Formats: sequence, structure tokens, C-alpha cells
Amino acid sequence: MINDPRIPNALVRPLPAKSSGVKTAIKIIAAVIAVLFALLLGLIVLFLIGVETGLVPLLIGMVSATLPVPIYLMLVLWIDRYEAEPAWMLATAFFWGALVAVFFAFLINTASDVAVQLMTNSARAGHTFGAVVSAPIVEESAKALILFIFFFAKKDEFDGVIDGIIYAAMVGLGFAMTENIQYYGKAVMESGGTLTFVFILRGFLAPFSHPMFTSMTGIGLGLARQSRNTVLKWIAPPFGLLAAMAMHSIWNGSGVLLGGGAFILTYILIMIPAFFIMLVVIALALRREGQIVREQLVSEFQGGLFTPDEYRRLGSIFGRMGLSFDALTRGGLGQWQAARQLSQTASELAFHRNRVARGIAAADAVQREAAYRMALEDLLKRLRSK
Repeated sequence: MINDPRIPNALVRPLPAKSSGVKTAIKIIAAVIAVLFALLLGLIVLFLIGVETGLVPLLIGMVSATLPVPIYLMLVLWIDRYEAEPAWMLATAFFWGALVAVFFAFLINTASDVAVQLMTNSARAGHTFGAVVSAPIVEESAKALILFIFFFAKKDEFDGVIDGIIYAAMVGLGFAMTENIQYYGKAVMESGGTLTFVFILRGFLAPFSHPMFTSMTGIGLGLARQSRNTVLKWIAPPFGLLAAMAMHSIWNGSGVLLGGGAFILTYILIMIPAFFIMLVVIALALRREGQIVREQLVSEFQGGLFTPDEYRRLGSIFGRMGLSFDALTRGGLGQWQAARQLSQTASELAFHRNRVARGIAAADAVQREAAYRMALEDLLKRLRSK
């Protein structure tokens, strides 16, 4: 129980243990079933790719596809500087893309390809339709589904544009990893030189294509979450999804319809500028999150909980990095961990207050704020003791 004299005991009384235990057991069972189902879908996809490529190309493709993934994951997670997203949600997004979304995309895209071939008696027409029409619609819809689930089910963890980009990038990286297994496996069947070319193209020149496409949907959902404009709340998500499909279609169509020269031109004139625009959007969104932290924690600063230096550092990315580094050099890993927890807890409190101010309040809003305050006090004592 939280003992805070400003909060009536009736508001912080814990739920009955039995009820909590039953809910926990149900959640665990549901999670296990979901994981097993996702793994089954992923195994089916790998089996189908293996049938097409053979065992050795499949294994080489798997190694080639997974090698660069940790680097890209670290780059994406670095963006999440203020309020780190729950590990289970990040993992869910990644494996949704790698196992679930890719299964339905593989199934529907293959079916549409075959259907168009049968209707037109042209294999080229089927492949073109699959790449330019079916793939953008099916793949972006499949990837977007988990984003919409998070948006509606986890309002306390989906706060704005940065969250939308992070979750979308995780889905896109997972999807691209599994998709690359197929591309790399086919390249192995042709020659080692082909594998090298495809690996450079998909692994280094265009590794963020799927994350960037799906980030359009994430940005739309993020804008809807943080905006007070009713019209924007309704139009931003579908517009973001349509933008993701359009970018995906242009990317695929440039190569399939117009050839290699047009593909390179599209990469230079559209994809590279789009990538830098995405960086600008991320920078502006991070600036907004820093402003939220400063505005929502000003009462703690004025009340003396934070020193001027602590308040300044908690309100900026580089300030937080400096706070963690100073803690590490002064007190080792334990103090470094405490500094990271302080930054995270301060953000949790700030974004919690921001949600309450926008009318997105959890039933236990008062208890949460009290718990965050107590945690901050404990962490500050630990850091100041060294």
C-alpha cells in the first residue's frame, strides 16, 4: 500500500489477491497460446521458403538476414530516449512482423499473383500486380494491425509520434528480416556474387524501407493520440496507412515497371529525402517529449524535489546521457542503473500527467502518480548518497 498523506486510503487499497492471481494466470495462458501460434506461422513460412530454395540456401539466407538486425534494433531503440517502451511490447511488435504479418502477406500475395496469372494468362502481369498492388496493400495492412491494437489497447504506452515510429520500426524490421531470408536464399541458388549484391542492396542500401513505410502508419496514429483536434484524430491514422501503401507501391513499382535505372533514381530522389524527412520528424517529436517532461515536472522542481541541475538534465537527451555518465564514473554500474531508472521514472510521471490532462486517465491515476513520486524520492536519495 502507498502511504501518502495527501491520498485517501480508499483510493490506494490494493485489489484482492485472488482476483489478481486469476487475471495473471489468464494473461499468461493467453500469452503462451499467442506465442505458440506465432511460432507455428513462422515455421510454416520458413518451410515454404525452404521448399522453394532448398535447405542450404535457406540456412544461408537465415544467417545473412539476421546478422545486421541487432545493429538496426539498437539504432531504433536509441530513438526512444525519454519514455522507454515496455520490452514485451517491443518484442511483440518485432515478432508480429517477423512471424505473423509475413505469413498472411506471403499467403495473400501468392494467391493474388496466381489469380492474376490465371485471369490474364501472363506470369509477368501476376508478378507486377503482386509487387505494385497486392504487396503494398496486404503487407502494410498486416504490419499496421498490431499498431492499431497497441493504439486502442495500450493507451498508457502509446503516447505520440515517437511511440508510433518505434513500434512501426520494430514491426518493419521483423518483417524485413523474414522477407530477406527468401531473397537471400534465392540469391544463393543463383551464385555467390548475386548473394553479395542482394545483401548489399537489401541489408545496407535499403535496410529501413519496411520500417520507414510502416512508420507512416505509426506517425498517423501518434498524431491522433497527441492531438486535441477531432478531425485530425479521425483522418491521421487512415491517411498514414495510405501513405505507407503509396510509398511501398512506388518503391516496388520503380523497379518492376521501369527497370534498374528508375529504381536507383527513385532511391535517390524519393527514398533518401524521405529518410531525412523522417529524421526531422523524429527530432521534432523528441523535442516535444522533452518539453512535456519539463512542463510536467516543474512542480517537483519548484517544490525542491529536483535541484536545478537535475531538472535541467532530465529535460533533455544529452542532459540525461550526462547524468548517466556521471553516475557511472562516480558510483559504478549500480549508480548508472539508478540514474537510468530516475530518467525513466521521471518520464513516466511526466507522460502520465500529460495523459491525464488530455483526458486519457487510467482508473488508478492517483495511485500511479503517488507511486512515481515515491520512486523518484528513493532514486534521488540513492544517487545523492555517493
